[in-house]
Amino acid sequence: MTTTTPEPPMRFDLADFKRMMEALSICIILHDAQTKSILWANPSACEVLGFTLEELLPLKAPDMSRRSHEYRREIGRKWLHDAVLRGRNMVEWCYRAKNGDEIMSEAIATLVSLSERDVIMVQFRDIAREELIKREMKRLESRLKEFMQDSDEGVAVLRADGGIEYISDAGRKLLGVRPGQHPPKNFAEMCMDGSREELLELLTLALPDAISFPIRYQLVQKNGARRWHQATCRYIEIENDLKGHLLHFHDVTDQVEAEEARRRDQTALEYLARHNAMGEMATAIAHELSQPLAAIRNFLEGSMLRIDNNAALREHAEGIVWGLQNAGRQVDHAAAIIKSVREYVVKLEQTEAVIDLCEIVGEVRYFIELKAAEAGVAVTVTSAPSALPVSCEKVLIGQVILNLAFNAIEEMSRFDAPMRRIDIACERVGETALLTVSDQGGGIDAGHRERLFDGFFSSKVSGNGIGLALCKNIVARHRGDIWAQPAQPRGTSFCFALPLVKNHI
Repeated sequence: MTTTTPEPPMRFDLADFKRMMEALSICIILHDAQTKSILWANPSACEVLGFTLEELLPLKAPDMSRRSHEYRREIGRKWLHDAVLRGRNMVEWCYRAKNGDEIMSEAIATLVSLSERDVIMVQFRDIAREELIKREMKRLESRLKEFMQDSDEGVAVLRADGGIEYISDAGRKLLGVRPGQHPPKNFAEMCMDGSREELLELLTLALPDAISFPIRYQLVQKNGARRWHQATCRYIEIENDLKGHLLHFHDVTDQVEAEEARRRDQTALEYLARHNAMGEMATAIAHELSQPLAAIRNFLEGSMLRIDNNAALREHAEGIVWGLQNAGRQVDHAAAIIKSVREYVVKLEQTEAVIDLCEIVGEVRYFIELKAAEAGVAVTVTSAPSALPVSCEKVLIGQVILNLAFNAIEEMSRFDAPMRRIDIACERVGETALLTVSDQGGGIDAGHRERLFDGFFSSKVSGNGIGLALCKNIVARHRGDIWAQPAQPRGTSFCFALPLVKNHI
């Protein structure tokens, strides 16, 4: 087995080395490794410094450097000496040309071993322009920071999972981050459920070279406040600095709330228009029905008189008399309702009286049981053990009870006969009189229960929802409250409560 001895590194002589350096456009100055004196400079260095080679050779550091403390000769010699010890050393050095121009340079001193001697090769290049650009960039950055300080638009760069790569100071404010606090790690996790999925989906759609996508989302700030943002999103790649989804966002909570207010106002106007139209119809109906009802009443009274005056008819007309009497009661009740509705619609002064709520239930019970019998629905009425005195207009509160009961009967008519049952109960709860009408039907979703009385919701195919809205209006005018809740074991309970008259309790 033979071994080979590695060849020693190639060593150039000084003349060959100078010839190679002459062809370079970078500035080169050669210093003696021992004495640190200048041995040679290439044409590029002579041109930049403005000296001929002969003029340059005898110069020392103070002759060709800025006249300031940090460019003293001993500092320059130490820099060159460290290059001898370490093999390489770099420094920023301000050279001074023959005409006095100062040249801020990046200078690299490298130890080079030549056949004749060791030399220090100093390469330098003018970095004044770079320093100028740096200062300009720093100035622009300071200006931009000042301009953005009071901006109401936030800027963030997000990863595909919503993680935050960068966020501006304005963005921190919009997220409710106080000075000194760390921003959240994930932007999407601050968003409400529906907005979170929409934002994450957008982050998958925003691809390089794609147009900006708009989005509106709701988030919860670090202080717990809920805010709405309007934003645009697009994908960016800034060299090796930032890569992700650029989000420009600003707060539009006031705008969203204003839009909601306008919608509520529009809804209220529509409701008032419907309510007014029904009021006009109710007034017309009340006016038109007054005379026919009066005529019916006269015909009934006339029939009763003829029976009373005819002995032969009296013997066989007991059932007929009962029917005529009940027809008369319904005519009287209809007339009272029409009178009350007319006064209510045209906003005449209402007449309230203190009356037992159980007594009102007793007066309308006949009509409830009559309608329930037609539908095959059983009715159970439970009264309070003692009177429940309330100040109200009896006919209107009676109509509320009828409306709730008739709705319950209609709901139960959809089920099999053994299940058809409604319960009406009066009870005292604190200082209020509570009436409850419960069915055993299919029930109402929790979200719909809040809309039952707004004048628009109805579970009936042909219903307009105004009946319950008017019930709410009547109960509210009597200083009460009305609501719906789940019944046990199933179905829905409609309840209203009126304040008890204290001096009658």
